[in-house]
Amino acid sequence: MVDIEAILPYGPVFSRPVDEVARDLESYAKLLAKWQSVQNLVSRETLTHIWTRHFADSLQVLSLTTEDDRLCLDIGSGGGFPALPMAIASKGTDRQFVLIEPTARKVSFLRTVARELGLNVTVIGRRSDQVDSRETGVPDVITSRALAAMPQLCGWMAPFFGPNSRALLHKGREHVEELVESGAQWHHDVLVRVSDTDPGGVILTITNLRRKTMR
Repeated sequence: MVDIEAILPYGPVFSRPVDEVARDLESYAKLLAKWQSVQNLVSRETLTHIWTRHFADSLQVLSLTTEDDRLCLDIGSGGGFPALPMAIASKGTDRQFVLIEPTARKVSFLRTVARELGLNVTVIGRRSDQVDSRETGVPDVITSRALAAMPQLCGWMAPFFGPNSRALLHKGREHVEELVESGAQWHHDVLVRVSDTDPGGVILTITNLRRKTMR
């Protein structure tokens, strides 16, 4: 069931009318439900709350981007969040999304959604540490949702980071501890924004990421 109210707050950053975005999101939801029977793409209990738990949760990241953000790289895309809802809401623009996902069936799902909805999406079917950054270009924005703790995630993101890149990361209550742990190995500037959809969650904006020099 379409829940336009869930995504309406993000309408001002959509590239087209909210009802058009909602129609594509509903098509995405149907594909997700169909493929879920053969590949665990998301937690089953969240499917009944897909408009808030997944779509709005993803689109809040889009609201933190700017018109100058042309290349978005998503690491560990899984069922496509947050990248595919962002791509759907950006449809018709020159913004490009590159999704990295190693699991073959999930890769097939992501490519199916991108093809059927006509999205400006490229899916790379390998682990991020197997991808040369020259294949992707230097991203303006890196996204990742529910993939790994910050120390490991920083290691996966760092090869793709350019001087002006920033990461927009979904994190939970453990983000404070994770930032302390990653700070032992990595330099990074951090902004913390409380999640719109999860009272215990945050969106971290990471800039100036680089590994600390060991003495």
